[in-house]
Amino acid sequence: MMNTIVFDLGGVLIDWNPEYVFLKEFRGDREKMNWFFENICTSAWNEQQDAGHSLEQATRERIALFPEHERLIRMYYGEWEQMLGYEHTGTVEILKKLHQSPDYTIYALTNWSGETFPVALQKFSFLSWFKGIVVSGDEKLVKPDPAIYKLLLERYGLDATTCVFIDDRADNVQAAVDLGFKGIQFSNDRKLHKQLLDLNIKI
Repeated sequence: MMNTIVFDLGGVLIDWNPEYVFLKEFRGDREKMNWFFENICTSAWNEQQDAGHSLEQATRERIALFPEHERLIRMYYGEWEQMLGYEHTGTVEILKKLHQSPDYTIYALTNWSGETFPVALQKFSFLSWFKGIVVSGDEKLVKPDPAIYKLLLERYGLDATTCVFIDDRADNVQAAVDLGFKGIQFSNDRKLHKQLLDLNIKI
């Protein structure tokens, strides 16, 4: 019986997008903004901080590589809180029903910098509903490394075969499935509701 639901956060429950800061900075020029994200402050670079690399050190290192972009590089983490958008209300409603049910326990497993995660904890009260949250930046491990899923299981005494894992990235979902979880790749709350019902999870 599936009795444990493990949620990713960003892209599933929480909206985060650096465009909220940089589109205005580039005066609406998406081509220039995307070039900056593809070449200077890249997703791969940001993911290093999700793995526990210091924001301050990461910023210094990036400026050393691209000194002509110092001001914009400093903005990336200097104005990070403004990149944190809204909660996905439909998914939060599903989470609320699971939280209120005596039949299910909910956890979160997120790729997130340990330095910025406290901002999310303050902003989104529903994060207090989770029985436990594993934050990649605190553990120096990131999805889809199997080690971080195993850490979740061991820390909270969970059996993967009774867990459903929900994430918006296919590689993260596959890593969970390989360890025995039931996996759901998130696309929207209506589809998620149906997928949970298909697993006999009553919400």
